[in-house]
Amino acid sequence: MSYQGHCKCQRCTIRGLMGPVIVVTVGVLFLLAEIRGGFFEFSNTWPVILVVIGLVSLASAFASTEGHNDSRSPVPPAMPAQQGMPPVPTSTTPTSGTGQGQ
Repeated sequence: MSYQGHCKCQRCTIRGLMGPVIVVTVGVLFLLAEIRGGFFEFSNTWPVILVVIGLVSLASAFASTEGHNDSRSPVPPAMPAQQGMPPVPTSTTPTSGTGQGQ
C-alpha cells in the first residue's frame, strides 16, 4: 500500500507516536502494580497517563512543520460539458421544498 500523502514532518511523526507511547505507559503501570503493588495500583497512577499525553502534545506543538504535506487533496477542475449532454449541477444542497416529505 502506498502512502503518497503521508507526512514526514517532525510534528506529524510525534503525533503518530501518541498511541504507542500511551500503550507502553499503561503496560509499565500494570507491570509496576504486579511487581511492587501498594502505591503502584492503577487507581493511584492514572494521572501518569495524563502527564504522558501532555508531554507528547507539548513536544508536537514545539516540533517543526518543515516538509509538512497537507492530506487534503486539491479540488479537481470541473470537466467541460460534452455536446448533447445537459450540464451536471454542482450544488449538493437541496432546493427548498424537495425531499422534505411535502
